[in-house]
Parts: sequence; C-alpha cells; structure tokens
Amino acid sequence: MSLIFEEMGFPQPALISINGVELEVFEAGRQNTGKPIVLCHGWPEHAFTWRHQVPALVETGYHVIVPNQRGYGNSSRPTEVTDYDIEHLSGDLIALLDHYGYEDATFVGHDWGAMVVWGLTLLHPNRVNGVIALALPYQVRGERPWIEWMEELFGGDYYFVHFNRQPGVADAVLDKNTSQFLRNMFRKNVPQRAPEPGMAMINLAKGEEPLGEPVMSDEELAVFISAFETTGFTGSINWYRNLDRNWHLLANADPIIKQPTLMIYGNNDVIAKFEGLSAFVPNVKEVSLDCGHWIQQEKPEETNQAILKWLEQQNG
Repeated sequence: MSLIFEEMGFPQPALISINGVELEVFEAGRQNTGKPIVLCHGWPEHAFTWRHQVPALVETGYHVIVPNQRGYGNSSRPTEVTDYDIEHLSGDLIALLDHYGYEDATFVGHDWGAMVVWGLTLLHPNRVNGVIALALPYQVRGERPWIEWMEELFGGDYYFVHFNRQPGVADAVLDKNTSQFLRNMFRKNVPQRAPEPGMAMINLAKGEEPLGEPVMSDEELAVFISAFETTGFTGSINWYRNLDRNWHLLANADPIIKQPTLMIYGNNDVIAKFEGLSAFVPNVKEVSLDCGHWIQQEKPEETNQAILKWLEQQNG
C-alpha cells in the first residue's frame, strides 16, 4: 500500500504502544510542533479516509496525527467486547497526546470517530481545545440506554440493535463478503432514506444493487478491503456493542460541550441534522455540504476549506 500512500501524500505508519494496546499511527508535520490535530475515522473505515486532509493541514502548519483506532488496520484487536467502550477509546487518544507530549489538541471525527470525539470531550474536557465533527452530531444522553431506545423505535432489525442482539451474525457475513460490502457501502451522494435495518446492511454485503457513484478509485478502495480482509469486522463492530455501556459511563459527565466546535453535515446523509445542537454545543458553527455520508472523501476540497477557515478563525 506504500505506493498509493505516496501518491496521495499520505504518511507511512508507525506502531505505537500506549494504553495497553498498539496503535497504527500515520503522522505528518511533526516540524509543526505545538499545533496538534488528531483525525479519527469512522466505520467501516481506516485512517486512509483522511488522505485528502492530511497534506492540506500539514501545509497550513499543523502536526497531524491519524490513528487506526483499536480494532482497525494493524492496531490491536482486543478480544473482550468491553475493551472497546468509550473509556478505552478515549483513553487511547489521551495516551496518544501524552506520547507526543501535548496537553491538548483539536480533535476531528467522522461518523463513529465523531462519536468518540464527543465522548472524549465529555470525559476529558481539559485535553480538547476544539472539536470538528463530520456527519454525526452530538448525541444527547436521554433517559434510556441508546440500544434499548433504538430497539423500541426502529425494531430488532435496525443494524445498531442487530449488532448487539445477534452477536457474530453480521460479523460472519461481512467477513465472507468484505470486498462486495465495502464496494457497495462507499457510494457518494446517496439520497436520504429510512434508517438502515440490519438485514439491509447484510444484503449490501451479499450484492444488493448499490446507489450512487463510487466514492473512491479501485486503488484507494483496495486499502480498505485489504485491511478488513486481514482484521475481520468483529473488533470494529464491538464499538456498537458498547453503546449502552457508554450511556452508563457518561452518566456523570457535564453534558455541555464548551469547546469551539465545527459541525459539518452532508445534505444527503442518512444521518439527520440536529436542529437543537446549539443547546448542548453553544460554541458551534454548522456547515452543510452537497454530499452524502462520506463527507471528506466525497467533497475533499470543500471539506478542507471549511476546516481550514474555521481553524484560522479559532487561531486568529
């Protein structure tokens, strides 16, 4: 994969031992010490999802740190489900800051990566100086655990619920049909539709006709396919299996995100905008781009412009 990394200006990885695991970390711009920014991928992704952002951020003067989080790529894949809860995932990021000698950083997250960044900011607010979230807005901690609430609202076939209530079923299907699943998942500007049930997610792996044009080239997609053919999907799906545990772990956290925040939506994403976001994130700026869910890959230049403009305003 080193050739495609070189072509895209993406750094080569290093394995870093922290927080009881090894993380595969792609780092660039170390000469820009004092301006760290950490990019956190979503599901089913890879650090390479940020290939369009890394060169632009380095050129602007940032030390860019892009981990494959636990369960992904060549990072550790613990066997215990609870090793993927928000305390462990956020703990990895804090340990990464410690490794590089930073007190705090700006954290960027897409999809599940955004969920981790929101949780990190609640649990360790003094280590986060700014938040950039793509696709997934702040998730309010309601009166009932998230999976329990989703099961009542969407039913047992909703994929969040399906992953939790039928452990191993989706994992096996996705492991068997990795290339087909990822090729069908990474489609751009997909029209908004009802929440994806678990079986529809599995049908994507079995060859259901996808909507939209491909998000990336075959050469780029090969990075994702190779990674998941090596790791399987269980580690990454275990993030979903900790949602109710996370609900309990966040019980005593101040629910207000006080840090300056940039929220980037895709107008055609399946994830709805949070109209009341400013009540929980009072220092938020919201931006919408004409794309689907894979925002930074579908609209790389527009994403870069939005991020760099916001960062300039924060540092101005």
